[in-house]
Amino acid sequence: MSFILLGILNSQASGGGGGVAGYFAGGNDENRVSTVNKFAFPTDERSTLGTGLSGVRDRLAGMANSSVAGYFGGGAVVTATINKFAFPSDSRSTLGTGLSAARYYLAALANTGVAGYFGGGANADTVSQSTVDKFAFPSDSRTTLGTGLSASLQQNAGMANSGVAGYFGGGGNGGAVATVNKFTFSSDSRSTLGTGLSSSREALAAMANSSVAGYYAGGGPNFSGRVTTVDKFAFPSDSRSTLGTGLSAATNYFAGMADSGIAGYFGGGTTPSNVATVNKFAFPSDSRTTLGTGLSAARSDLAAMADEAL
Repeated sequence: MSFILLGILNSQASGGGGGVAGYFAGGNDENRVSTVNKFAFPTDERSTLGTGLSGVRDRLAGMANSSVAGYFGGGAVVTATINKFAFPSDSRSTLGTGLSAARYYLAALANTGVAGYFGGGANADTVSQSTVDKFAFPSDSRTTLGTGLSASLQQNAGMANSGVAGYFGGGGNGGAVATVNKFTFSSDSRSTLGTGLSSSREALAAMANSSVAGYYAGGGPNFSGRVTTVDKFAFPSDSRSTLGTGLSAATNYFAGMADSGIAGYFGGGTTPSNVATVNKFAFPSDSRTTLGTGLSAARSDLAAMADEAL
């Protein structure tokens, strides 16, 4: 019996036990919305939170301190607001300290149990930013890293190998880039991967199977470009491969989240019409299916996060 219990504990520690739920928030369905859709793990059953965002917002970013709370920050109308959704009640509050400056088209990632990060984006004058704000868990106190992104970027994407490092990849500033910046969590020191994305892309999405690999999907070489490509970065080597099966359609302005050890999800976006599609990539095979129940409405420029119960 002790052997069985040990096996269960090891499975849960690696993410193999499965998480609780993933959330897709905000976006634009021809008008900005405050909607938050919740997908229960492992059934993928969808519900819509009675309390959505504190206001209608698109072009925002999401991250989560699994088992504790999820956060949706920034967005347009251009704001510094960060809404916090407590797990498991999904009750919403708004942080007294938001981003260090109002911005949209930013990215986010989290080191569960330690801190969450919001990086890049554009200010109200559409000027790209290199700022990375860090929110310590559980106090939610904010600092701004002395070393931000290696360049000012918007429409970038973030994912993390929790406990090890976070990655901000792609984005643009007068032209798309293939750059992937890596922030080591123990020091918040930044390096740039020798091998970036397989092509320069902005308006992409990302998610990670923590301790195994991170994925950057879709986006394109400019604001109207889009591809089906999914690049996979193996942890801890950061070696890149490209999945044989990409997204079900070329997509940009969408969002990604994951249930580590089980599956990753990419939802919404434009193809070029707004879609409600949610693609699911099973771990470790990376085989793709499309959920029978997608988002509650077709929308783009949304954000995602997940309670992975890591």
